[in-house]
Amino acid sequence: MTRGIASREALTGLERARQGHSVRREEALALAETASLKELLEAASEVREGGKGKTVSFSKKVFIPLTTLCRDYCSYCTFRKDPGQPGAHFMTPEEVLALAEQGRRAGCKEALFSLGDQPERIFPEAREFLQRQGYARTLDYLAAMCELVLEQTGLLPHANPGVMDGAALEKLRESNASVGLMLENVSGRLMRVGLPHANAPDKVPALRLRTMEEAGKRSIAFTTGILIGIGETMEERIDSLLAVRSVHEKYGHIQEVIVQNFRAKPEIPMAQHAEPSLEELLRTLAIARLILGAPMNLQAPPNLSYDDFPRLLDAGINDWGGISPVTKDFINPEAAWPQISRLREETEARGFVLRERLALYPEFVSREEFVSPRARAKINLLAGADGFARDESSHAHAAG
Repeated sequence: MTRGIASREALTGLERARQGHSVRREEALALAETASLKELLEAASEVREGGKGKTVSFSKKVFIPLTTLCRDYCSYCTFRKDPGQPGAHFMTPEEVLALAEQGRRAGCKEALFSLGDQPERIFPEAREFLQRQGYARTLDYLAAMCELVLEQTGLLPHANPGVMDGAALEKLRESNASVGLMLENVSGRLMRVGLPHANAPDKVPALRLRTMEEAGKRSIAFTTGILIGIGETMEERIDSLLAVRSVHEKYGHIQEVIVQNFRAKPEIPMAQHAEPSLEELLRTLAIARLILGAPMNLQAPPNLSYDDFPRLLDAGINDWGGISPVTKDFINPEAAWPQISRLREETEARGFVLRERLALYPEFVSREEFVSPRARAKINLLAGADGFARDESSHAHAAG
């Protein structure tokens, strides 16, 4: 190891992480401030290999944008729309099922539901659509659509609807293999006037942490993560990762942590905001691996790093997330998914083995308390003995 580190705290943090111990806050801060990128990448890779070996996973998914209506106005978002704007839409059950079936035919096993937060709270049009479908809340409609897709196509739903209460989580648990909510950042500072969450009531950190806790109480496998480059400090990133670790230590249900990098787009208020550099993303990923430890699944979306995505493997990730052969990334429509063949080629060129997983990570597949009976029947058809997805050649897709 290169001895370019100035801080004793940073040295201690690297050694503790390598030995499988939790990195303390002051050590993580020292690492961020004084460790070289080379040292961080070496340590993160060593820790990753200790927990995950040379396996890197991905999920073949179909992206179902249930509604683009949202009551939050985040300064970096292109997904959300107001009624009447181009692209404003609530998918009907027929549209949901048609898209899911298209995914099933293409070999997908995950149905990722993304949608705006509680649009019925501010838009009469959302309330009227939901009433016509027989529901009062978007979250209740979502649960029904997840059940429809699970039963009719055999795809495993993964719902990512924003803040959820206990009742919504109970319903989603029946049909979802896993559920997700990006913490984004634990700092309330980002809600101040002029900052990205100023007009986003569902980005209150306490609400998002509570959702994660409620999922933990119900043994729901959970995906979360941080968004970097929106005006937060490295200290706030570290505090966010420590908050995720704390919840996971309590409930053991966080199956995956994503480090997602902000990308500027012409039509957003933050169009002129500087994007985080690749080095900054790599440093943050490496620190995330050291904070979260060897067993955690750490992901960075490959499409948001464009042609540089293979370098993310140097920073301790072991997952590429959901890749769709059917639908674009509706959250980042300008960033095309890499072809799965290229993903495999680049991953294997660096000495890793690419494996397809389900919406539920292998270590959760065998744990009965994390899966409802309804979802279990479908998971058993899709999962191999080791919890990864069965080989395409060895099973027929589960339908009905």
